[in-house]
Amino acid sequence: MAYPRIDFLYLNEKDMIEAGVLDAAGCIETMRDTLALFGKKDFLLGGPNADEHGLQMNFPQKSDIEGFPLDDGPDRRFMAMPAYLGGRFHIAGQKFYGSNSHNAALGLPRSILMVTLSDVDTGAPKAIMSANLLSAMRTGAMPAMAATYLANKDSEVLSLLGPGVINKCALMCYMEVLPNIKRIKIRGSSSRSKTALAMKEFIEETYPQVKEIVICDSLEEACRDADVVSEAMSVTKENMEEFRLEWFKKGATVFSMGSFLYRKYEDFKNTTMVVDNYGMYQKYLNNFIARGPVDAFGNKREWVIMGIHFVHLVKTGQVQREQVINLCDIVNGKSEGRTSQDEIVMCSIGGMPLEDLSWGYDCYRRAMKKGLGTSLNLWDAPYMK
Repeated sequence: MAYPRIDFLYLNEKDMIEAGVLDAAGCIETMRDTLALFGKKDFLLGGPNADEHGLQMNFPQKSDIEGFPLDDGPDRRFMAMPAYLGGRFHIAGQKFYGSNSHNAALGLPRSILMVTLSDVDTGAPKAIMSANLLSAMRTGAMPAMAATYLANKDSEVLSLLGPGVINKCALMCYMEVLPNIKRIKIRGSSSRSKTALAMKEFIEETYPQVKEIVICDSLEEACRDADVVSEAMSVTKENMEEFRLEWFKKGATVFSMGSFLYRKYEDFKNTTMVVDNYGMYQKYLNNFIARGPVDAFGNKREWVIMGIHFVHLVKTGQVQREQVINLCDIVNGKSEGRTSQDEIVMCSIGGMPLEDLSWGYDCYRRAMKKGLGTSLNLWDAPYMK
């Protein structure tokens, strides 16, 4: 690019698919590279301490202003997630999305996401891309990458809690790294839910090596006897089922990417606890405490993110900080992953914008090589300087 002219690449969803955004094996390796750089601190996130997950705009549950947008359902928010990632990526950018559970009535996904990649030095845009598939794929690839260190190699039973887009992408990635999976259990909102049935059909069509697919009637049924549990549920608090440690077999590996309601925190002391970003869960817990014990309607607040449970145990002196293992340290060879066949491993995957940048960057590079997308002009020269 010859400055001051600035052109950037726009990639719609079709372009992203052609660029390989659904390449499970490739995304897994990109996530490995990303966590390695995270562990080496070759990154920046937003906020004064460069460690914020993002800046979230929430809507009030009530307002005296006529027509003011309200929090009238779960997941009503906007989110901006800036980041810089070094290493082979050396890219800045952000993911931005709006989320509303009522989108389904319009035939839209709950969240609509975009990723922007920017030149680190000038700030000039390099690419703007559709990011629903990108975000889902990087989310699903992270636990699969972690499974290469944490899951037993002979795992045969996979349980999918929440048969939506995230676990569909996670399934595509698990099947790349867990070649012995022969039985898959699915837990949706009911045994006849459309998403559960659609997931079953997808597995039947895509993975003929899977000999048995079971749609479960309860969370307990879905968890029992599973070698690997993949939780990616998005449910309202009143519909949440509480987990029990006794549901998980010896040697189970449990990945949580969504809602993990568990009230007997001390049980986790008997498991191997792993997190993708400990500091992120610290902030979540501090923010949760600052908001007070009840919401605007007097309902008791409860945290439902696995990593917050781990931080709470450290904060209350029930475990040492070293007992909560950083996934990046495992990737970089500083900590061990699974050390025995029988240990139960609990791994919290909260996600970071670093992952959107890295997979977005790799898709952008592929798109450039293939001549995909639409080149757009910002200016030939700025009107004012």
